[in-house]
Amino acid sequence: MSSSPVAIRLQNVTQRFRVIHERPDTVRELFSKFFRRQSSYHDFEAVKNASFEVPKGQMLGLIGRNGSGKSTILKIVSGVYRPSAGTVQVQGSLAPLIELGAGFHHELTGRENILLSGLLMGYSKRQVLERQQSIIDFAEIGEFIDSPVKQYSSGMYMRLAFAVATEVDPEILVIDEILAVGDAGFQDKCFERIRNFRRAGKTILMVTHNMAQVAQHCDRAILLDKGCIMANGLPDNVIEVYKRLLALEAVGAH
Repeated sequence: MSSSPVAIRLQNVTQRFRVIHERPDTVRELFSKFFRRQSSYHDFEAVKNASFEVPKGQMLGLIGRNGSGKSTILKIVSGVYRPSAGTVQVQGSLAPLIELGAGFHHELTGRENILLSGLLMGYSKRQVLERQQSIIDFAEIGEFIDSPVKQYSSGMYMRLAFAVATEVDPEILVIDEILAVGDAGFQDKCFERIRNFRRAGKTILMVTHNMAQVAQHCDRAILLDKGCIMANGLPDNVIEVYKRLLALEAVGAH
């Protein structure tokens, strides 16, 4: 482990979800299932006994197939989920970019949502208004800033969400595939801001399926598979393990 101060620490974290098999359609079915003592659900472990640390100032990439537990870990770190077991420690202000515009109110305009999001992050109205024009300029959505966000395309949503989260200057940035949306020019602009974050000593936790982004930008990577940490180390090494895992599964499928 690094001797640097730790921004994020997960210790033996497990996240369980209850999966409903079927719902009774009638009262008779409900009583029937009750008296037969039939279980209509099972518990699914999306993350299993995961432990890792992210030192302050480090950029960590989480990789793995869909359903491997990557986004669940981001939501645990962001406080969206409370883990079923284990402990999570986060040191510093955190801006989550987990779901596009997850905190936006669809009926409010982009400008109104900037203020709402900033207030929810703990900033004063004055602090948000001081940053408002910079957010609008970065988002590049023009006159739509005064239109309800329910009229926005997914790309416009992403640009505004990214602009808000990064302009308020958090100590920790959590990103879940949000940079997969938008044109190449805007993606370059986002990564330039991320590079500025890194130069300023910020901590970044990112989920992506783009291995080139992990190799180029991350200090370290973690491979998740079926909720378990399979590899944790330098990006190129972890990516190689991931490629071997995919190759073995492709052989097994045939």
